[in-house]
Amino acid sequence: MPVAQDAAVGAAPVAVQAAGVPLVVLRPVPGGPPVVFADRCPHRLVPLSAAVADGGRLRCAYHGWEFDGSGACVAVPSQTGAPPPRASLPAGPRVRVAGGTVFVSAADVAGLPSDPGDLLTNAEPALRRAWHPVALTSEVPCEVTLLGETYRVAVGGVTPRPYGVRHRWGLVWIAPREPVTDLFDDPDGDDAAYTGAWLPPVRTPASAGVVADNFLDVAHFPFVHAGTFGAAEAKLVEPYPVTAEPLGCRSVQEQWFDNPQDPAVTAGRRPLRQRRRATYVHRAPFQLMLRLAELDAGAVKTILFFAQPEHRDSTRIYTKMLLHGIGGVRDPAPDVVAREVAFEEAVLAEDLRLQRAMRLPGLPLRPRDELHVRADRLGVALRRALTAFLAEARS
Repeated sequence: MPVAQDAAVGAAPVAVQAAGVPLVVLRPVPGGPPVVFADRCPHRLVPLSAAVADGGRLRCAYHGWEFDGSGACVAVPSQTGAPPPRASLPAGPRVRVAGGTVFVSAADVAGLPSDPGDLLTNAEPALRRAWHPVALTSEVPCEVTLLGETYRVAVGGVTPRPYGVRHRWGLVWIAPREPVTDLFDDPDGDDAAYTGAWLPPVRTPASAGVVADNFLDVAHFPFVHAGTFGAAEAKLVEPYPVTAEPLGCRSVQEQWFDNPQDPAVTAGRRPLRQRRRATYVHRAPFQLMLRLAELDAGAVKTILFFAQPEHRDSTRIYTKMLLHGIGGVRDPAPDVVAREVAFEEAVLAEDLRLQRAMRLPGLPLRPRDELHVRADRLGVALRRALTAFLAEARS
């Protein structure tokens, strides 16, 4: 089966297809033969056609896993030691070049692993038994889409009438049917007096489950966010705790980080390297929070992150920042808030760029469909919470 022109195949990976199967073709050695693999990293199934070619290796765009020209995984940056046995790519189809065209064996393509079919998508009916954000209160009146259904949101109510409507954190929330869990209350008690600021809502073609997994992921920073803060982040992820909660999870992590915005650093009263407590919270299905508390400087930055599953290939994302003590000032000035919002927008844009490269229409929930490593503890907890939520919502 023809897949590419030989002259067009170089070191950079190129997405191709054979019999509808996504493949990636590249030439690891200049002047050498081309190789073809299934177009997905075994870790999070992100297309390898989005990978970076470096010295004959492919480096996955999401977590930096590296594969040599034979498909062997030679590096998992988030951990020490040899990569797990299942980390290597499945054997690709046999390749031959004839008449300037790259051909692959049809029989081999048919034997490649297929994408998982049991995915949590934005079309999952059980998601109707949950609270979902549908609009900023400043956007009302408006027409919105939730789980494929159109609602008219007005000051006086929502049409057609859902099971419940709530207003919280500057958002309108809808529960189409009786929800099996409530909105979390972490930001209400700890951050109520902080300065709040919304990022403009954005859309992504990724499912809400994938968006939530991306938010909780702690190993992608050096690779996805190299243009903002990731370049200073360590690739090795130290062990961290995760606590399961009813239909959710929580992780409190003590970290070291560089804090050049602390005025005491400039004045020489505190070192650049400081301590930080990062608290991640998830409540099913798609309520998320990250609180970053600077233990030495006293500043706190909380990020509320909510996903609205509009339809199968569209998720709307709402991000609110709650700030305290940034730059040594209890209530940050408007220019400081604007700077923080602009920076978070740039960070989110990097995640959206990656999400647009993803191909699966949902989040795999079965452990065997992906390859989880130690750094994925939050992602595993998310999948367990969503599985429990679905079981309860379907009962």
